[in-house]
Amino acid sequence: MPRTRRRSRELAPPVRALLVVGLLYVFLLGVGLLEVGIAELGEDFTTGLLDRVANPLAGVFAGLLFTVLVQSSSVSTATIVGLVGSGTVPLDLAVPMVMGANIGTTVTNTLAALGNVRRPAEFRRGFAAATLHDYFKLFAVIILLPIELLTGFLTRSAVWLTGILRGTEVAEIGDSPIRAAVRIPVDWIAGALAHLPLASLVLAILLLVLGLGAIFFALSLLTRNMRQLMAGRLEQAMNNLIGKGGGTLGLLLGIVATVAVQSSSIVTAMLVPMVAAGVLTLRNAYPITLGANVGTTITALLASLAVLQPEGLTIALVHTLFNLVAIVLIYPVPAIRDLPIRAANLTADLATKQRMLVIVYVLSLFLVVPVLGVFLLT
Repeated sequence: MPRTRRRSRELAPPVRALLVVGLLYVFLLGVGLLEVGIAELGEDFTTGLLDRVANPLAGVFAGLLFTVLVQSSSVSTATIVGLVGSGTVPLDLAVPMVMGANIGTTVTNTLAALGNVRRPAEFRRGFAAATLHDYFKLFAVIILLPIELLTGFLTRSAVWLTGILRGTEVAEIGDSPIRAAVRIPVDWIAGALAHLPLASLVLAILLLVLGLGAIFFALSLLTRNMRQLMAGRLEQAMNNLIGKGGGTLGLLLGIVATVAVQSSSIVTAMLVPMVAAGVLTLRNAYPITLGANVGTTITALLASLAVLQPEGLTIALVHTLFNLVAIVLIYPVPAIRDLPIRAANLTADLATKQRMLVIVYVLSLFLVVPVLGVFLLT
């Protein structure tokens, strides 16, 4: 009898698929509320961080912190493009800022892993998937920043490409249908709260809390539903398909998905519950995250091609080249490719045994260290 009741409570695959779509929408709604809440903090609060950059290392921290605040590397790099194009920030300092922005965009998927904190096995897999992205970005900056400072390889290559592409006319990308659908309830909620007698800071905090609440709620249920929806043969087929492609298919999938939603944070955050649920292995999710890193550069790149100032296009190209060169240097060599995986697994093991380390990790990497770096090095 209990078995019959259990079966009756199980959802049919089409219903569960619709539930997953709904949860994804709630997640995007949370991200939208975060963006609005951060905007309420004031433009001076965010762009002021970038204006104080005085050296390359401070530039890395400023780009990291700025991207954490706006929750989008596309937004932060587009801002950097504007600052470079206007002459506010010189090109040589903007390059490390872009590298920092690449690290900052990983905060969303790191937060996504917290949705399974009460389920140790799922939390370990999800947190490993999240920190894998963190470590890859960190290793990429550790390798490429000294090379760039010594040789100017990325900048010189971008300047050369700018000379070739400078005359190209490309229309700017508009909002994707997905983003447009999310903006309707986000604008309604923000507008309703704006009519309340609240101070701007209180309104910003309230929007941030609502956004984080929506994200945690959606992601905590996504893992469970994805496991049920994609278990069995479909799970094996997905892993085999990506595995047979030697990572190439995963890279392409990450690029296409990121271009579709215009956010690498969304794509990589979606991988966390899939890995946590066992739908994807950590190794097969790896190339998808790298493809997302490349895909997120397209928006700023195409937009910069329509700008008259050549420096704007140059820094956008640096962003693209940084992600491509990082993949070429790290991913093809097994010994180097496995370093982020080993670091992520070790971090996940420690975090599973001692949950307080999760809070220390997130606050240190995405807040304390960059804040201290910006204000002590400028």
